Amino acid sequence: MSSYDFEYPDVFTAGTIGEVGNRTFLVQARHGSRTVTVKVEKQQLRALADYLAEAINGLGRPGHLDDPEGLIMSPDDLIDITAGEISVSIDPERGHVEIVMEDIDPKIDDDVLISVSKEQAAAFAIAAIRLVESGRPPCPLCGLPLDPRGHDCPRTNGHRAPLR
Repeated sequence: MSSYDFEYPDVFTAGTIGEVGNRTFLVQARHGSRTVTVKVEKQQLRALADYLAEAINGLGRPGHLDDPEGLIMSPDDLIDITAGEISVSIDPERGHVEIVMEDIDPKIDDDVLISVSKEQAAAFAIAAIRLVESGRPPCPLCGLPLDPRGHDCPRTNGHRAPLR
């Protein structure tokens, strides 16, 4: 049994708080008045979105995709868990996807189980990929994000001025 269990939530979305280059990435599920907010790393969000997109291909074409709603965050809202391990299971017969996010702290026994339709998973994947790609552009040499203050690219081995 999960600490936070959401079966076909009203909202399954991803978002950020903070400025580009200093953003905190979040996954949120809401059902009625219940909400869970999970802090994830940018790479975790991208990997989850990519995996969901690939898995959905095996489930057949999804029906209508609604644009996911944005995060609902107030200054009093807290992040419920910080994701460590994220796992996904697919039920091809039902077109059902389960996402489990375990807390990064092994001493904390909190985890989040979100069960969604293939349509919700597809809409989430599209929105999450757009969100991740809306950040800083990648360095053309190494692929790391370019910082507006400059980027000491490891591919130049210190033999070039910082890229901008």
